Amino acid sequence: MTPIPPRRRTLLAGGLGLAALPLAAPALRAQEAWPSRPIRMVVPFGAGTSTDIMTRLVAVPMSKALGQPVVVENRAGAGGVVGSDAVAKAAPDGYTLCMGSIASHSVNVSLMPSMPYDVLRDFTPLSLVTEAPNLLVVSPKVPARTLPEFIAWAKQQRGGVSYASAGNGTSSHLAGELLKLRSGAPLEHVPYRSGAQAVTDVVAGNVPMIVYQVTAVLPFVREGTLRALAATSARRLELTPEIPTAIEQGIEGFDVSAWHGLFAPAGLPAPVRDRIYAALKAALDAPEMRAQLRDQGLQPIGMAPAEFRTWLEGDIAKWREVVRISGARAD
Repeated sequence: MTPIPPRRRTLLAGGLGLAALPLAAPALRAQEAWPSRPIRMVVPFGAGTSTDIMTRLVAVPMSKALGQPVVVENRAGAGGVVGSDAVAKAAPDGYTLCMGSIASHSVNVSLMPSMPYDVLRDFTPLSLVTEAPNLLVVSPKVPARTLPEFIAWAKQQRGGVSYASAGNGTSSHLAGELLKLRSGAPLEHVPYRSGAQAVTDVVAGNVPMIVYQVTAVLPFVREGTLRALAATSARRLELTPEIPTAIEQGIEGFDVSAWHGLFAPAGLPAPVRDRIYAALKAALDAPEMRAQLRDQGLQPIGMAPAEFRTWLEGDIAKWREVVRISGARAD
């Protein structure tokens, strides 16, 4: 075989390299051009829910930042599982996202006997978006004015003390179970068909206590028909800075806030992930957006993807412990 001269070998290699460029260029252009079409953001709950309202608020500035419409689609069913599952099975190209919640991406993992997706395996966590804090409130008939006083009083009552919730498996139910677990108070669950009914019965003094959304109970606290003993978040709330947290009052690990988080299917490319997070974070940092969310009883967060994954692992583990010990089940 006649050997190829060195100069010809060099030219041949260069030609092969140039020939490969047209094949690589479209892929590079496609990545750089994202997004080139509308982005679908699935809300796995019905229209008018807190998740839906919040998602529609943040979608507007995100659309402007990304240069493409962010279209909100409600796909409710099975406590958020139906819509979330559809996103988990979508292509990881950044064009299908899910605004999940404490129910769809944390509590249901333990409450439901079988789930069609694994939260940590089948999703790319993008950001903890907002928290919906709760207040622990009691009827004015209860003599306690602090959380330690309430726990001490509850331990003195024969047969324990009842607490109301919005139904089996809801965050207000599990909040009561977590308090029981952390404090040793003899609390007995009384489920209602709705949060409104539960709050009404606590106002009437028929049930001593409930942990519920701050915006739902705060009007009653202001008028004196309910007494707030604790905020159930990690930090005092901007709406009620005068109310100490349960953690401040000695209940370790009692951080009970409903939350919303943005997810994409697993395998989302890191550059796309980072662009989505940057657009969301900018939206949440805008003063007017923060004010709008606070009016809805939501605290804007904007947690980076890696931190959110770690936080999510802890939240799932916390509720798994509560469900296991309490035997709680969804209706």
